[in-house]
Amino acid sequence: MTSGETVRAEILVSGRVQGVGFRRFARNAGERLGVKSNPINLRDGKVFVIAEGKPEALELFIKELRKGPMFAHVEDVDVTYREAFGNVYDM
Repeated sequence: MTSGETVRAEILVSGRVQGVGFRRFARNAGERLGVKSNPINLRDGKVFVIAEGKPEALELFIKELRKGPMFAHVEDVDVTYREAFGNVYDM
């Protein structure tokens, strides 16, 4: 992975991450860092985030997700890197 290429990260966030503004937090963090993101609530209480951006920006984005918004309690963040699709709405 070179610093100039766009990379896709598929991120599974667990803990108290639904009903606390986590998706909005993720979208705002992505916009601030230049990362395109699509956070989705899952039925099991986790949030799945598809994100694409430069590797350095994605690393900062993932650090933000590990913190979460004020009322969240992030227990685990699992990240899988893939080749970018160019659209975070494609799975």
